[in-house]
Amino acid sequence: MAGSSPFLQRVADAIRVRHYSRRTEGAYVGWVRRYILFHRMQHPDQLNEADVNRFLTHLAVDGNVSASTQNQALNALVFLYRVVLEKPLGELGDVVRAKPSRRLPVVLSQAEVRRVLSHLRGAHWLVTCLLYGSGLRLMEALRLRVKDLEFGQRAVIVRDGKGSKDRVVTLADELIEPLRRHLEGRRLLFEQDFAAGVGSVHLPFALRRKYPNAERQWAWQYVFPARQLSDDPRSDQRRRHHLDESAIQKALQRALRAANIQKPASCHTLRHSFATHLLEAGADIRTVQEQLGHVDLRTTQIYTHVLQRGGNAVRSPLRAILGRK
Repeated sequence: MAGSSPFLQRVADAIRVRHYSRRTEGAYVGWVRRYILFHRMQHPDQLNEADVNRFLTHLAVDGNVSASTQNQALNALVFLYRVVLEKPLGELGDVVRAKPSRRLPVVLSQAEVRRVLSHLRGAHWLVTCLLYGSGLRLMEALRLRVKDLEFGQRAVIVRDGKGSKDRVVTLADELIEPLRRHLEGRRLLFEQDFAAGVGSVHLPFALRRKYPNAERQWAWQYVFPARQLSDDPRSDQRRRHHLDESAIQKALQRALRAANIQKPASCHTLRHSFATHLLEAGADIRTVQEQLGHVDLRTTQIYTHVLQRGGNAVRSPLRAILGRK
């Protein structure tokens, strides 16, 4: 991850020992590398808050990056100075920040979702149904373990979602039997892998230490496995990881083209559509907030603008007075 640089490897080790995700590790190491290159290979220990400020300003003005990207870079540098160099940054002053976007999310109609699903098959269809039917983020769906599907409670347990939070979301009745059939085939694959000595699955370090046998148990296997075995980059152990996100993204793009949908839709569009259609059906906005795992209600309220309704998508009582259904 950190290449041949001992310092970048030191950064990666500091991130890894705190059990951050591989994505966070890659992003933070990448930003530290760019920060060093921007300052012509000066060591960060010789730089200060003013230099951090110049780099962030460069990203916003010259790089024209989004506000979220600039904030990610800032978080990486704060981690670098606070944890790795043990020199916490002081007051950064007037950082020129990218203007936050206020664009409305792209949403598919229910008819469009139906057309898209009609062009998907197998695991691609199941994952896409979970994105729309349960409002999952793509990686939340792909990281699901067998034990996270609660068929009796009609629920999906999302563990360690965005913000390292767990939540419980709805599982559509229509997916129960397709998922059961999928798991039957998945169980056969697991048993074949186990017999071949490659049946263990990746677990975060803390879980592997707490449950030393869990990585070889059926309940902890990924619901949507990769077709090929691979080497774990952190342990060099050969095992079967979950389905790669690009496989779903490419399948969805093919389905969108086949369905003749011109909107710039993505996997996350299905999550937006889930929230919008719940509100259209009269769901309480706080219920939608819990399903999506939003910390701030204002994040959920963006979907009321998509509906072009005021008052948090509350239906006017005039409907009842006028006798309309």
